[in-house]
Amino acid sequence: MTAIRKSDEEWKAQLSPEEYHVLREAGTEAPWTGEYVSTKTVGVYRCRACDTELFRSETKFDSHCGWPSFYQPTESDAVTLIEDRSLGMIRTEVRCANCGSHLGHVFEGEGYPTPTDQRYCINSVSLALAPAE
Repeated sequence: MTAIRKSDEEWKAQLSPEEYHVLREAGTEAPWTGEYVSTKTVGVYRCRACDTELFRSETKFDSHCGWPSFYQPTESDAVTLIEDRSLGMIRTEVRCANCGSHLGHVFEGEGYPTPTDQRYCINSVSLALAPAE
């Protein structure tokens, strides 16, 4: 159960149409189009829907997949993982634990040289970067 509960109308009033589609309807932005794909800015990545801290720039890495990639969330309970059997495959969906918004998917065992061997493949439109001061 999520802490933040809003009606569809409330979410639509708060979010842009693209943000609503990705965050609330589990859509996906086109690869290589997101504002955070290549950014190297040091800071904290927050949920665009509820401002909860989700990832830190120290865990972001260049996976060449077309979306921002992180090897772990800030806190283990910052995100919720859900089995996703859409599109004829089994994946693990990543949602914000605070508001239930769709963020992307997490993949394991791909061989990236990261401490966790995980790739949190996250839509830029799901995030808001708060640069370090």
